[in-house]
Amino acid sequence: MRDQRSVNGDEASAGKEIDAIVAHAGGWRAETLARVRRVILDADPGIVEEIKWRKPSKPEGVPTWVCQGNVCMADLLKRAVRLTFPAGARLDDPARLFNARLDGATVRAIDLVEDAEIDDDALRELVRRAVAENRRG
Repeated sequence: MRDQRSVNGDEASAGKEIDAIVAHAGGWRAETLARVRRVILDADPGIVEEIKWRKPSKPEGVPTWVCQGNVCMADLLKRAVRLTFPAGARLDDPARLFNARLDGATVRAIDLVEDAEIDDDALRELVRRAVAENRRG
């Protein structure tokens, strides 16, 4: 089993909390989040799941994948599942997956809308590039 933690450090609880977020989302958003989660975790064995940024307006927190720093995080929007890459502006994106937050200095995001085609291989490669960027420091 992968090392998974929530911000309180409870091992394996982050995975269970993300399972609950997926279940609560329901429908296409749940299916999309579950699918990209599998791809992200498959990209590198060093990736761990965490729950970050709990606040009154978002008590469940934000599913975050980490490997020597934040790799990406997921937000469930009304009409999209958004994957945000904090160092996205530094990543090569030959498949042109990034389609949101394109004018920021560092961050890039992918908004996956209902019925969006997801290129698992391209997403896995983008996650690998984000991990490599984190490892470079």
